[in-house]
Amino acid sequence: MKKYVMGVLLLLSLLLAACTNAKTEGKEPADAPEKETRDSDSYEKKEPEENTYSHVFPFTGEPTNKTVDHRAIAVMVNNHSKARPQTGLSQADIVYELLAEGEITRFLAVFHSNIPAKIGPVRSARPYYFNLAKAHDAIYTYHGAAKFIDDQIRNDGHDYLNGAAYDNDGKLFQRDNTRKAPHNSYMLKDGLSSVMERKGYAASHQIEPYFYTDEESAETKNGKVVSDLKIVYSNRFGVTVAYEYDEDKGSYLRYNDGKQTVEREGQTPIELDNVLIIETSHRVIDSAGRRDIDLNTGGKGYLLQKGKLHEVTWKNEAGRIIPYQGDEKIGLVPGQTWVNVIPADPGLERSVSYR
Repeated sequence: MKKYVMGVLLLLSLLLAACTNAKTEGKEPADAPEKETRDSDSYEKKEPEENTYSHVFPFTGEPTNKTVDHRAIAVMVNNHSKARPQTGLSQADIVYELLAEGEITRFLAVFHSNIPAKIGPVRSARPYYFNLAKAHDAIYTYHGAAKFIDDQIRNDGHDYLNGAAYDNDGKLFQRDNTRKAPHNSYMLKDGLSSVMERKGYAASHQIEPYFYTDEESAETKNGKVVSDLKIVYSNRFGVTVAYEYDEDKGSYLRYNDGKQTVEREGQTPIELDNVLIIETSHRVIDSAGRRDIDLNTGGKGYLLQKGKLHEVTWKNEAGRIIPYQGDEKIGLVPGQTWVNVIPADPGLERSVSYR
């Protein structure tokens, strides 16, 4: 009897185990929901990380992760009507426009954040452009000069490259046969590093940045709303420069003698974030019409930013032209800048018009 009872109990145990296995077959263990919860958490949306940058380009104020200790190049660019349109100006961080001989302006284009493959046409040197190049720790690049100017530059000790020494070598300078001299000499970036090394010029410099503001501050800052502005460099020869504000782009388009300033290759327009116009003393110093331009004393100016004109004064600080309002330094909007220097006679009021 006892054996019979034990057999029944064993049979019942086996049946119960079979039923339990049938109910749980194919199911996750009890802790599976916890695992599923952990997996689903990993798919939750995360806030995108803000871009962080380790450096700022000193002459544009724009952030970058590239190293910024390389040398700047300051190039004399021809602005004769036969030299237009030019090459490379759309990539210049800062361009200075001043009168040379006659009533024709010439540019000093400072390149650092971008150095294009080809720049020009390159023209001859003048001392006041050279001093601006030094203020930016830039290698002053030109093509030819009067002997006394060449001697001044050579004896100063600042780094320079005279295209006359490399004329049409095909490495650093190249002539464009579709244009006539002196409007056809171009500097080539590919030949730059080898010439710098041969001359013993430092490949890197720590450059002091300009003072910048943010775009929102510039937009809210008080000023006259101005859509376009015109500078008359010469009534006699009809030499004019004009700036038109493009509200959609938030930048200024430049015009010279009524034609828009664009790149020769590709017709890329010049678009600027800051336009600084200053007046200062100009003096003709020789029979060739060369000038001495005072970039030290300071004086009155206009600053265009975000569709507004600000009346400013300018000061020379370590060779650079800096805008002020009272004792407060005015920050530049990050981006590209153009500086127009006009004679104090007739001055801003008579040379500049805007609406």
